[in-house]
Amino acid sequence: MTNTATETKAQRVERLKRAKNPWEGLEEIRRFAREGFESIPPEWLGTYFRWWGVYTQGDGAGVTGGQGGEGRALQRFMVRIRIPNGLLRSEQLRTIADLARRYAHGIADITVRQNIQLHWVTIEALPDLLEALGRVGLNTTSACGDVTRNVTGCPVAGVDADEICDASPLALEASRMLAGNGDFYNLPRKFKISITGCRVWCPYPEINDVGLTAATRTLGGTPETGFSLRVAGGLSTEPYLGARLNAFVGWHQVLPAIKGIAELFRDSDVLREHRERARLKFLFLRHGWTAESFLDELQRRIGFEFDPAVEETPPADVYRDHVGIHPQKQPGYSYVGAAVLRGRIMAEQMHAAADLADRFAGGELRTTNMQNLLIVNVPRLNAEDLAKELDGIGLRVGGSSFFRGTIACSGTEFCKLAITETKSFSRWLVEELEERLPGFDQHLKLHVTGCPNSCGQHWIADIGIDGKKMKVDGRLVDAYYFCLGGALGLHQATARPVGYRCLATQVPDAIERLLRHYLAARTAGENLRQFFARHTDTELREFLAGEVVDAVPREMPAASAAGSESLAQLAGGDGD
Repeated sequence: MTNTATETKAQRVERLKRAKNPWEGLEEIRRFAREGFESIPPEWLGTYFRWWGVYTQGDGAGVTGGQGGEGRALQRFMVRIRIPNGLLRSEQLRTIADLARRYAHGIADITVRQNIQLHWVTIEALPDLLEALGRVGLNTTSACGDVTRNVTGCPVAGVDADEICDASPLALEASRMLAGNGDFYNLPRKFKISITGCRVWCPYPEINDVGLTAATRTLGGTPETGFSLRVAGGLSTEPYLGARLNAFVGWHQVLPAIKGIAELFRDSDVLREHRERARLKFLFLRHGWTAESFLDELQRRIGFEFDPAVEETPPADVYRDHVGIHPQKQPGYSYVGAAVLRGRIMAEQMHAAADLADRFAGGELRTTNMQNLLIVNVPRLNAEDLAKELDGIGLRVGGSSFFRGTIACSGTEFCKLAITETKSFSRWLVEELEERLPGFDQHLKLHVTGCPNSCGQHWIADIGIDGKKMKVDGRLVDAYYFCLGGALGLHQATARPVGYRCLATQVPDAIERLLRHYLAARTAGENLRQFFARHTDTELREFLAGEVVDAVPREMPAASAAGSESLAQLAGGDGD
């Protein structure tokens, strides 16, 4: 018998997972709703609810307000609604808007995995919320927890004028195969899949556990569409860009390949020993696996061999936000993309967007992993009028580089692991930069993440800032550490920690100085990635600070910030 007084966090979670498949616990959730919050046992609050896309909500102070790696929780919940491939119908968005208004203070957040999150939900409301979602074909199952998370894909699948294929049917089928499947309820940690048929790899296959990108070949004079396969990508505190396997995955091999990788992950007991080293990437980072050994084991499991990989063309410095009016492959139709600043969207905006999708198009919408919202299959004659209507409700079809390119995680407003507040900060930061640099027209990915776990994906941003604390007059205040030059595709690289940290209130000054240096010193046609790559960390720190400064470490000693960062890292991210 396990001694629960001395077991590690990993041992405790593994014991709880062996004891119960949370997806079989709906009646328990209904009982909790009848009996109230005090009836919920700790194992549900800390573990089992996550399998239903539900987390306890932080009290607004984040990790520094609690102990043991988590902040204090309110008697309220975050509920994450899973939206495979980002495909939404107007009646579904309208239902989410109604639920947000009724149970979630009228707000929602679009996430970096194409989901929509609600906050402030009570246990009494949870069964009604789940049932309302189910009536329109939505659910929260598998949106959190040690399971297959939302399967992402190109948000313009099926309408993209330049796509290789529409891979959304595979994304939907993979989701049906794994989400809610009792054979896969107990994985070592979260398991992320992206499948895309587009040429620009907009769902970021490089940072998924399974990343499938469309590829073509010709055999015997006959063209065939299949996929390249990358495995074990992930960010968090130790980023790893997925390893490409020497495999051409045929269309009908995709689902067996995904299932085989999920089984391989599930059966890797060595990954269950430490929660912070339980992702698939740690087979490569800690246990000596290679692309070759992974492929060998996968083929052994699935019982067939793949043909060798074919040459692929990774996208080079492509901006993937889908904002604006774009022609579709269907003659006479366009899709219209609206930027949703830092993903925060109000119930009234969701209602209005659903109504506009019905009024100007066929009621089809898409969410993106840049936290934006699209309406597709818009008759071209309606596109400009639709764009004006979206602008009128605060969803900009266009906007500045800062408005379009800023991504933010939940931050301390709702997250118990966060160190800094991110959502309001990001809005203020964008407003400051728009005022200071009104003519800046270069594509920019500016990612704000409230702790080292990288739910805001600062590692793949042009400018990624990572939440910290600094002491001012004996008081801990929000601060950010800068990472520069992240990229995916042809020039893939994680952003460089350049050794500069400043107070949150000083971030606009630092970014303004950096971008003015770029504008003054760039060569013809040089983008931000290229500019950062040809400068040293010392030079970039000087640009940010306005003077020569010494480098500071990303990880501060625990005493300097009341242990806030070390606690967050020990907790390990369990974001989207």
